[in-house]
Amino acid sequence: MLSFLFWPFIACLILTGIHTYLGLHVIRRGVIFVDLALAQMAALGATAALLFGRDLHDPAAYWASLGMTLIGAAFFSLSRSRDEKIPQEAIIGIVYVVSAAAAVIVLDRAPGGAEHIRGLLVGNILTVTPAQITKTAILYTAVGLFHWFFRKVFLLISFNPEEALRRGYRFRAWDFLFYAAFGVVVTSSVSLAGVLLVFAFLIVPALASLLLTDGIVPRLWIGWGFGTAASLLGLAASVTFDLPTGASIVCAFGLLLLLPILGRSLFRMIRPGIRATRPRGNPLKGEKLDNKFE
Repeated sequence: MLSFLFWPFIACLILTGIHTYLGLHVIRRGVIFVDLALAQMAALGATAALLFGRDLHDPAAYWASLGMTLIGAAFFSLSRSRDEKIPQEAIIGIVYVVSAAAAVIVLDRAPGGAEHIRGLLVGNILTVTPAQITKTAILYTAVGLFHWFFRKVFLLISFNPEEALRRGYRFRAWDFLFYAAFGVVVTSSVSLAGVLLVFAFLIVPALASLLLTDGIVPRLWIGWGFGTAASLLGLAASVTFDLPTGASIVCAFGLLLLLPILGRSLFRMIRPGIRATRPRGNPLKGEKLDNKFE
């Protein structure tokens, strides 16, 4: 049993590693559903490849997914505006809905469309192979190094856009680089784990860490631990009760998120004098990000 779960668990660790970091950026940027939108665009590209006789796991389907994702990255970088009348989250939601509807239309014309929709939504992480794990790990390492090299700019734009604007950074250019790298991760993640599980890995560990601590490095460690625990719980429940693996892990994320939420609420009830929220401040100073990230 343990040997059967080894590679799926390694896949979960890899997903946790990159998505927790990206999730911190996504939450602070206020674009929570950008992952779903880009993931759905990637799924649309893969489903379009079905109409040309390609399998969802063919290289052609991957490149079609990546192409659609990069189009989405370009669109989101251009749609960012300081005009509060047009929130970017609304645009992201529209892109998600249209992409999902288009994918349904395409799959309606493809044989076994219902099964493909299920696979794109929840994936089948139990069937991952060592070759897939290796390719994904190499790709995510490259993305991680890219973010490390430009960490000052990305952190400043995500956590303190006013300061980044004052320094004269070109938001649209840097946003495109952020969303493009993010899209590369999402494209591979969706083919590995499905849309819903990828969203859970992105948002839930990052949110849990934001509830519990300050500073980018402590948040990363808490998020990684949270993602690891949820992965173990979901995989164990899936095998023990013969449940869909992706859906089981997503539910495990939801159940574990109740712990910091309830704990925070209880703490506020016991200590009502403590402020519920902390000021955001400058992420490179006020947030007390570790020096290694500056």
